[in-house]
Amino acid sequence: MSYRQLVGKIGGTDRSNQLWVAGLDLFSVDRVIVRSVPAGSLEQVILRIDALHRLEQAGTRVLNSARSIEASVDKYLSISRLQTAGLLVPRTIVCERADDVLNAFQELGGDVVVKPLFGSEGKGIVRLTDEQTTYRVARTLEQIGSVAFVQEYIPHQGFDIRAYVLGDEIVASMRRWVAPGDFRSNVSQGGRAEGIELSEPLKKLARSAVRAVGASMGGVDLLPALDGQVYVIEVNSSPGFRALEQATGKDVAGRTIDFAVHGEW
Repeated sequence: MSYRQLVGKIGGTDRSNQLWVAGLDLFSVDRVIVRSVPAGSLEQVILRIDALHRLEQAGTRVLNSARSIEASVDKYLSISRLQTAGLLVPRTIVCERADDVLNAFQELGGDVVVKPLFGSEGKGIVRLTDEQTTYRVARTLEQIGSVAFVQEYIPHQGFDIRAYVLGDEIVASMRRWVAPGDFRSNVSQGGRAEGIELSEPLKKLARSAVRAVGASMGGVDLLPALDGQVYVIEVNSSPGFRALEQATGKDVAGRTIDFAVHGEW
């Protein structure tokens, strides 16, 4: 069901509280699985999160909770939670002014990745290695009222790892090789995926990352660096699983539904 079809009704002679989507009152259902938090205006995003909060207040089980979604879709809040939990994350600077972005570029070694504060599937991410280009990008972001989320570029072996976590179980995981001529490994951007079995330390790391943002379901992106350390890049609270199913042959969708209905979360 699409968020754009949300219609909330409060009050009236019967003091009713209703939340309709495509002709269905969501207060009448037992479980809701949040499959995405699509882009929109600030008002649209707030309304959608508010709807999830209302469902939880009414006793509907929502996977993931509105609070955990808020913590994961906001890259600044998410990486703060990960770092506070003691997990290794890239050095990161968040700022608004173009001059501060340029200072961040220099402080982080002159090789950085700039991401949208809200975003997924590798969209809007750029790698910057020279000051002039960095300043032009920073000025553009400043003029359109965006926030710059600037991270040091971590030298790696050409791949990252996506782990799909439900509760304490690692349901499936894959290695994603960077797309040809690009630095991103997202399958939606041309990256190549292959199913793998994680080591116990990596499983523990993925579980810890999901718990750090308060989620019960999560797609955790891990980056093994050339120096042997493993960085937690982000936790997606509404992870896609089409590429993961194709790479691993596992029924991730079915496992997710089963967890939502019968799991402990």
